[in-house]
Amino acid sequence: MNVQELIAAGKGTIVDVRSYLEFSGGHIAGSVNIPLDQLNNKLEELRSLDEPLILVCASGNRSGMAQNFLAGNGIECVNGGSWLNVNYFLSLREAQ
Repeated sequence: MNVQELIAAGKGTIVDVRSYLEFSGGHIAGSVNIPLDQLNNKLEELRSLDEPLILVCASGNRSGMAQNFLAGNGIECVNGGSWLNVNYFLSLREAQ
């Protein structure tokens, strides 16, 4: 499934890998904020979330790095790209 299909189906957990400051300036309601530089310390917390993890950031670069790291640690995840795009997909689901 691609990101839009996962969102439409209500599957997974959205994890925002931006900094706490960026997250506090705007984020997807219900998303979890774990900054990219904290992923290594939060592996057990990440493993406890509903998979697949849908990773988001500002542009898709950090979420891509997070996907590589987490997949290498056995966590099912996808790069959702920009949090704004994923938020748009959520609004489409809610409009139905």
